[in-house]
Amino acid sequence: MESQKKETVLILPTGKVVEAVTTDRKENLPAEIRDHIRTFHEYFFWLEPDDKLIQARIAKALYLADASAKREYENLKESGFYTNIISGNVTQRITIDSIYINSDGYPYTFRCFAALEITRPTSVALRSLITEGRLREMKRSDLNPHGFLIENWIIRENRDISVKQR
Repeated sequence: MESQKKETVLILPTGKVVEAVTTDRKENLPAEIRDHIRTFHEYFFWLEPDDKLIQARIAKALYLADASAKREYENLKESGFYTNIISGNVTQRITIDSIYINSDGYPYTFRCFAALEITRPTSVALRSLITEGRLREMKRSDLNPHGFLIENWIIRENRDISVKQR
């Protein structure tokens, strides 16, 4: 049986010795993929009625995905979605329920199940959101710390579950 050699590094944050052990990326792959997908969805769907904030969040999301996300953004922009968020004082929040990944094959595929809460001055809507796509590995960077790129991203479902008057 072959044993794996682990490298140990000692870190001194705030004067206390902490041991850090290097691991193979494969050991943390599912967690990194889920966090990448969660981060992308939070940047893309968590909206406030502030144009500069929307632009900043969308820009961050687009560093994590390919042209499929850019197309979805452009379609929403062209339909007046973001203008309606701002002019209607609408807030949209996303809660990720679960992310299913298949890391057996490459590129990795995923399906994300989430809920959107859309708060308007007169109502609060709860929507079911299901998206899917695949992930390709790439170099890590400050703008893409996990080193994945979401490709062929599509929204499978975005439908009302309930609407409550305020």
